[in-house]
Amino acid sequence: MVRLPLTPDERERGTRLGEVLRAARGPRSMTEVAAAVGMPVETLRKIESGRVPTPAFFTVAALAAELSLPLDELVAACRPSPQVEESRSA
Repeated sequence: MVRLPLTPDERERGTRLGEVLRAARGPRSMTEVAAAVGMPVETLRKIESGRVPTPAFFTVAALAAELSLPLDELVAACRPSPQVEESRSA
């Protein structure tokens, strides 16, 4: 199966996801959070840096639960801003 290249929107959303997760992690170390959800710290590092812009749903859900970040808030934070939406439709 061939995976289609990610769109600029998907890459942007991945960057926002990483920023939100990094902010929610606060002073906790990557190692601590990664261990708590059972993932390699390098995977968390890649998600937070945007190098994995489309992580698996259950990975995101586990991180959100560990960081006390409701999924609906996480989804809202990763939506494009209204200015970006308007400029694309123009």
